[in-house]
Amino acid sequence: MKSIYFDNAASAPMLESVVQSMSQVLMEMTGNPSGTHKHGRKCRAAIEKSRKSIAENFNASIGEIFFTSGGTESNNTALNCSVDQYGVQRIITTPIEHPSVLNTLSFLKTKRGIQVEFLAVDNMGRIDLAELENKINAQNDRTLVSIMHANNEIGVINPIAEIGEICKSNNILFHTDAVQTVGHLPIDLNSMYISFLSASGHKFHGPKGIGFLYVNSNNIIQPFINGGSQERNVRGGTENLAGIVGMAEALEYCKNNLDKKRQHVVALRQYFIEKIKTALPPTVKIMSMEDPEDCLYTILNIMVPQTAKSDLLLMNLDIAGISASGGSACSSGAEKGSHVIGAITNNKQAGKSVRFSFSFLNTTEEVSQTIEVLKKSL
Repeated sequence: MKSIYFDNAASAPMLESVVQSMSQVLMEMTGNPSGTHKHGRKCRAAIEKSRKSIAENFNASIGEIFFTSGGTESNNTALNCSVDQYGVQRIITTPIEHPSVLNTLSFLKTKRGIQVEFLAVDNMGRIDLAELENKINAQNDRTLVSIMHANNEIGVINPIAEIGEICKSNNILFHTDAVQTVGHLPIDLNSMYISFLSASGHKFHGPKGIGFLYVNSNNIIQPFINGGSQERNVRGGTENLAGIVGMAEALEYCKNNLDKKRQHVVALRQYFIEKIKTALPPTVKIMSMEDPEDCLYTILNIMVPQTAKSDLLLMNLDIAGISASGGSACSSGAEKGSHVIGAITNNKQAGKSVRFSFSFLNTTEEVSQTIEVLKKSL
């Protein structure tokens, strides 16, 4: 049996067109983008062309897009700069954010004395907007709200447009980690109030090690990484030229094929859900919302009962050539339970959580083969 890849939320395979565009850059563009000679100018032009393409995908200005090494750096930059440069004293978030947000908040709380408040989430990971507004109004401290667009383990989508309106009416900053939704859901930044948005290229079939941070033009930040004058004096360091070009190529492909990709993956996910219900024991529970209109359609999380066999489930899938995950890719190698599943079950989960995440490159045959392995493993 050929290998099956159901871990696209961790990192999606690069598109052939992305590889080709990056190869051309690596072979032909030898200059430094900061150079004033023709070789440098050629590299600079490629960066700015990519920046324009990315900005247009979000109805944003080119001056609002800053290239980073990925989602983790983008999240760190938004959070740290909000504290250091905008005097943020309190950050409101959720307990199911990505580790790059939660660990940064833990640092800011411990080292900088920043107050961190968590919103409650229900058994599907949803927040209560009324609670958010109440927390904002409870204090007058300079506040930032940091809530992800869609969760990377269970796929719950947060209403960032509504959250933005609440933040706007209270004149506070709003950061959203959109790493899982960029390239999969349409995002119009001109129609929403968002101060900072984080994205990462390898989540939407681009290269690893490249991402961007959207900074609304109403906000001006100083460097989080100091060095040269790159990225309009906001992010020092020679730019990852091939990565930038590849990420722009991947995003353009996703934009042009958004509906086609969605239809394929939604059908695939629904087929997986039907097979789980008909072929697997009834004790296997679906932890994600089933309706693709209510959640991110690329993610499906299941819980299998705690047994000696369930502890070996991911290993058995791997032996069978099937790649899935037990949670965030940034927690790989750790055997502790998922903090996301713990939050939505009040730490009463009695089983093994497995995340399957899909792309348009997956097939129904792969789902059928995976179901057969799950049946044998359970």
